[in-house]
Amino acid sequence: MISDVLKESEDRMKKCLVSLETAFNRIRTGRAHPTILDSVRVNYYGSEMPLQQVANIIVEDARTLLISPWERKMMQEIEKAIMRADLGLNPSNNGDVIRVPMPMLTEQTRRDYTKQAKAEAENARVAVRNIRRDANSQCKDFLKEKAISEDDARRAEQNIQKMTDSYIAIIDKKFTEKEADLLSI
Repeated sequence: MISDVLKESEDRMKKCLVSLETAFNRIRTGRAHPTILDSVRVNYYGSEMPLQQVANIIVEDARTLLISPWERKMMQEIEKAIMRADLGLNPSNNGDVIRVPMPMLTEQTRRDYTKQAKAEAENARVAVRNIRRDANSQCKDFLKEKAISEDDARRAEQNIQKMTDSYIAIIDKKFTEKEADLLSI
């Protein structure tokens, strides 16, 4: 019983970390990285498709992404989709490939992105604490039903707290790395 609660809580906390990584990948740092375009959806013959499914995206240099569509007639649609995504990027089409240069980040945009990253990290911390609360309430329910002893409940709560502390430390570390990445020139 308790081991099931701990296992489920740990799985949910791991999902919080994955979600945080995804959120951090959407925050651009001035360097070219294909994950910046993860949110771009292209109209492909009447249906919305992720950009990765209609083109190859590679890093040409530190500040430029190179997009090679699999079908030449998709060039205009891809350009429109990047503009619609409102990422602050201006793609340029040379007939064969699309180049997406990453504009330099100003000090203000760096600070705004840092605030956004801080908010994402705080959301992840809150989610982890909510998971801890749910797990603790499950243990208390087991205790009320006399399914476990008070000592087992106390031990389970201590284990849940240790797990929570470790995941919050990981979140803090990831935020510190992202903040340093954003503020470096």
